[in-house]
Amino acid sequence: MAKCAIGEGAPNWELQKMTNESKSLVYTRRRGYDITRNPHLNKGMAFTLEERLQLGIHGLLPPSVISQDVQVLRVLRNYEMTKDDFERYIFLMALQDRNEKLFYKVLTMDIERFMPIVYTPTVGLACQQYGLAFRRPRGLFITIHDRGHIATILKSWPETDIRAIVVTDGERILGLGDLGSYGMGIPVGKLALYTACVGVNPQQCLPVMLDVGTNNEELLKDPLYIGLRHKRIRGQAYDDLVEEFMQAVTERYGQNCLIQFEDFGNTNAFRLLSKYRNKYCTFNDDIQGTAAVAVAGLLSALRITKNKLSDHTILFQGAGEAALGIAKLAVLAMEKEGTTRQQAASKIWMVDSKGLIVKGRANLTEEKLLFAHPHPEVKNLADAVKTLKPTALIGAAAIGGAFTEQILKDMACLNKHPIIFALSNPTSKAECTAEQCYYVTEGKAIFASGSPFKPVTMPDGRVIYPGQGNNTYVFPGVGLGVIACGMRHIDESTFLIAAEALAEQVLDKHLAEGRLYPPLSTIQTVSATMAVKIAEYAFKNGMASVYPEPEDKQSLINSLIYTTDYDDFVLDAYTWPEEASRIQTVKI
Repeated sequence: MAKCAIGEGAPNWELQKMTNESKSLVYTRRRGYDITRNPHLNKGMAFTLEERLQLGIHGLLPPSVISQDVQVLRVLRNYEMTKDDFERYIFLMALQDRNEKLFYKVLTMDIERFMPIVYTPTVGLACQQYGLAFRRPRGLFITIHDRGHIATILKSWPETDIRAIVVTDGERILGLGDLGSYGMGIPVGKLALYTACVGVNPQQCLPVMLDVGTNNEELLKDPLYIGLRHKRIRGQAYDDLVEEFMQAVTERYGQNCLIQFEDFGNTNAFRLLSKYRNKYCTFNDDIQGTAAVAVAGLLSALRITKNKLSDHTILFQGAGEAALGIAKLAVLAMEKEGTTRQQAASKIWMVDSKGLIVKGRANLTEEKLLFAHPHPEVKNLADAVKTLKPTALIGAAAIGGAFTEQILKDMACLNKHPIIFALSNPTSKAECTAEQCYYVTEGKAIFASGSPFKPVTMPDGRVIYPGQGNNTYVFPGVGLGVIACGMRHIDESTFLIAAEALAEQVLDKHLAEGRLYPPLSTIQTVSATMAVKIAEYAFKNGMASVYPEPEDKQSLINSLIYTTDYDDFVLDAYTWPEEASRIQTVKI
C-alpha cells in the first residue's frame, strides 16, 4: 500500500492508494461536500451509489450515475458552444478547477485540438487578460516583500511531494514583454502539459510566480491587475529573493526537485542559469528547451538536404535567449560530428537590433562574443542574407513579418532546400506564416514554426503540413526523465540527447508531408521515449541518484505515468478469521 499525505497536519486529507487486481482503489478520510469541491478527488456524477453513501455525498449529486465517457461528451458539447479561443481557455481552466482527471482526459484525447488553447498561442492572450481570466489560485505567488519568509509560504501549498516546479518573474512572457503577475498563466500552462504530454502527476507539480513588480505602465494603471503595483526591483534584493527561493525549494522538496525557469528577461535568464545549473536540478526552457526542439528540427532537415549540420551556414534573426540557446546546442551537435568548437561557431551568424554581430563591435555580451566573427558591418537581415548566403534562417526575436518576401526569395535562390524556421510566439510575432514561406519559395523551403499553422495546399495540389517546433516536444519528456532517475544537475548534453531522441521519431512519411516533427497526436509516445533516453543517459554517466539502477528503464518511466481514468473509492474494510472475531459472552 502506498501512502500519500496531502497537507501537513490535516489527517482528513489523508489518501491511501491500494492495488486490487487491475483497479486502483483510493481511501480518503475526507467526507461530504469537500469531496465534490476537491478537483483531485471529484468525479462528479461518476461516483457510484456505494461511493456516494460511503463518502457522505449521496443527495449532493443528481441520482443518475454516468460514465467518464458521458462526461467527456458533455464537456465537448459545452466546448463547442464557446465563441472564441479566450472563452475556450476560461472554460477548460474552470474544468481543471472542478475535476482534474476529466480535464486531462479531455486534453489527451485530442491534444492537437486543445493544446493551442491551454498553451500557445491562446495562453498569450490569456496572460494579457489574466485579470479577467483569474478565478482561483493555481500555484504560489511569492513577492519581493516576502524575503525571509519563503519557506513559510511554501508550507501554504497543500502538497508535500513536489517533483516539478515551473517558475517565472513575468518579465518576458512569450513575445509579449513584461506582463508581471499576469505571467502566471505560463507556469500553469506548462505544468498542464507536463501531465497531458507525458503523464507527470499534476499533484506533484507547482507553478510559481516571483513578483518583483512590473515596468509595464498599462498594467500599473489597470484596476484589474493582480500583482505588485510598482516598478521592477533589481540588483541585490532580486538576487537574494531568487537565492532564498532555490534554497527553500530544495529544503522542503529535496535536491531532486526539478526547477524550470520560464520567461525571465534575457540578462537574468543567462545569469541565473549559469549560477544555478551546477548547484540545483534546474534548466531554462526558453534557452535550453527551445534549443533542443530547434536542433531536432535541423537534424530532421539533414535527411532532406543529405549532408551534415557542420556543412550549413546558419543565420539568426535575434540574439536573445532562444537564439543563443539554439546556437550553443548546434555547436555541440557539430562537435559530435567531429568539428572543432571554433569551426562550429564560425558557421553561425546573428543579427540583433543593431545589425550583424561582428568582431570588434562594442558592448557585446559574453554570450554573443562566441558568435562575433570578423566581417564588415551589415545593418539589417536582408543584407545579411545576401552577403552571408546562409543555408538556414532561424527567427527568434519576436519581430512579426521579419522574413519578408524578398528575404524568402533570396533564400530560395541560394538553396535547393532552404531551411526556414519562424520560431517566435505567439502567432502575431511569427517571422512569416507557413503559407507565405511555401508560396514564395514554391514549396522548396524546409519550414518550421513556433506557433501552429494549418496545412498549406500548393497550386499543384500538393498539401504540405508545417512542422511546429514547439517546446512541448521537449520539456515534458526531459522533465519526466529527470524526475524518474533523480538527476540533481542537468548538463547541456541532456538536451542534445533530447533533440536526437525527437528527431529519431520523425518517420520518412512525416518528412514527405513537410513535417520536421512527429504529429502532435503522438506526443505522449514521443515524450515517454525521450524520457527513457534521458534516464539511460543519466544512469550511464553517473548522474542518477535512484538506487539500485532499474534494468528496464521503460518500466521505470511507465510506472510514473499518471492515469486519467477515475479511481474507485472504498472504505478500508476487511474481516478477521471467524474464531478471532467471535463475540465473547457471559451469563449474568
